Amino acid sequence: MKLASEVFGNVVVVHAPKEVSDDTADLVERFLGTLEQHDVVLDLDGTESLDSAGLSMLLDVQESLRERNGDLKICSSNDTNRKIFEITRLDEHLELYRSVLEAVKSFA
Repeated sequence: MKLASEVFGNVVVVHAPKEVSDDTADLVERFLGTLEQHDVVLDLDGTESLDSAGLSMLLDVQESLRERNGDLKICSSNDTNRKIFEITRLDEHLELYRSVLEAVKSFA
């Protein structure tokens, strides 16, 4: 799976697919694992479906990036997605931002 991405300095912004679920989580994780940059912003604005497999994948990617001295930050202005992070308490483990610009700047 190839995902749209942009590079801002040492940070890569990856635009997640419409579904981050059991069917796509492994593919997204593999794509994120191929990135040369170790600081990643995953943009979930276009994501309409986010399930437990997708959430688990995000934690796995974060752990992998941190082992390489990087980090994962999540961007979503979608209130439904943000509520999922709050209900599952993943907002306590993953940094959430409302805009890509805020998330990229947080690496400075």
